[in-house]
Amino acid sequence: MQALRKPNWLKVQAPGGDRYVALKKRMRALQLNTVCEEARCPNIGECWSSGTATVMILGEICTRGCRFCAVKSGQPPLLDREEPGRVAEAIRDMALDYVVITSVDRDDLSDGGSTIFSQTITAVQQQAPNTLIEVLTPDFAGDVDAVNRVVDAGPNVFAHNVETVERLQRTVRDARCSYPQSLAVLAQAKKRFQGRRALTKTSIMLGVGETEPEVIQCMKDLRTIDCDVVTFGQYLRPTPKHLPLSAFIEPEQFDRYRDMALEMGFVYCASGPLVRSSYRAGEYFLRDYLGEEAA
Repeated sequence: MQALRKPNWLKVQAPGGDRYVALKKRMRALQLNTVCEEARCPNIGECWSSGTATVMILGEICTRGCRFCAVKSGQPPLLDREEPGRVAEAIRDMALDYVVITSVDRDDLSDGGSTIFSQTITAVQQQAPNTLIEVLTPDFAGDVDAVNRVVDAGPNVFAHNVETVERLQRTVRDARCSYPQSLAVLAQAKKRFQGRRALTKTSIMLGVGETEPEVIQCMKDLRTIDCDVVTFGQYLRPTPKHLPLSAFIEPEQFDRYRDMALEMGFVYCASGPLVRSSYRAGEYFLRDYLGEEAA
């Protein structure tokens, strides 16, 4: 299959700026991983310079092998019990406005890594109380107790990505993932929040072979479980070994999905070719949802 030519709207400037450089140095000094780098995110410069970063805990090797993902797969190392404290230290020192804490899948752990998630949230709350926290979690193999453990630590946003429409789940994701399981994780998080001022969130990649009716049905399924936020972004093939790209989606179609999402009742939708699940998350949460409470 001949490679599709990247359109002009997918071109971005190389990352730079004082805050970007300082954050990168701090992450290296504390031996922390960021999904911004591991997943080759095109928005790393913009987000880091504006005070938002995505830290990847539980190591850099995933036990699953989703076909779209640039993160390495294999046998992870032993748990680093000191990691929560180092993450909190970095966030405190960099005075981040908003942090997204995500992880690789850790099917080798009985709790899926949820205890380290919980400890990291608590450490950040103690050392950087003014930083808003979003977690972007694995599905924990559907373990309800693991989901509850993370929610009970008190993040401002609980995110878990369905990644694609139902039909394409087995094509795009590892066989241990499933559409019903991802919906169940989001539903449990929403239930566990019990009316607290917090959001549930998910992300959908476009350009992997989905149809518009399938995307619309996915949004309906998400609203059925009262998911608050959805984002849409263009899939970009990390290497020739990864899932082939089916199409570059026009910006107008991203706008169309955003309008549909808002009409369905999502409280917010970021939709565009360069949008990623944590893209500009802090800006939205601070300005539009918390409003004056965050000032």
